[in-house]
Amino acid sequence: MKMVFKGIAIVCLVFIIWIIYSADSGKQNVFFNITDMIPFGDKIGHFFLFGILTLVVNIALQFKQFKYWQKVPLGTLLVLVFVILEELSQGYFPNRTFDIMDLIADGLGILTFTYLGNLLVTNGVVDLQETE
Repeated sequence: MKMVFKGIAIVCLVFIIWIIYSADSGKQNVFFNITDMIPFGDKIGHFFLFGILTLVVNIALQFKQFKYWQKVPLGTLLVLVFVILEELSQGYFPNRTFDIMDLIADGLGILTFTYLGNLLVTNGVVDLQETE
């Protein structure tokens, strides 16, 4: 199962990088059109994209703890750093603008799905001891 979640994490990351590339280069795609039709669609997208990425990365890494901050899973910190760097980088692209609400939606998604992942592990829905 670990390999399955590694694959899902890679697919999620590639999808998010494609979305970021499209936004940075000013290219429209079907997902931008969908989020434009939904009230707060952009924020909902941020919440779920980075939340789901956090969940699958944490499961793929078997909720390995960060060496210097034992309460926070390594996957959560990796996604958080990625999000912060991506949001701050928007100032360097003419088609993008930094939006604190995007960062808040990202953070809420990361926190929510980290908590959800912990619940799944605690309740035995996800077995981290499973062999590959």
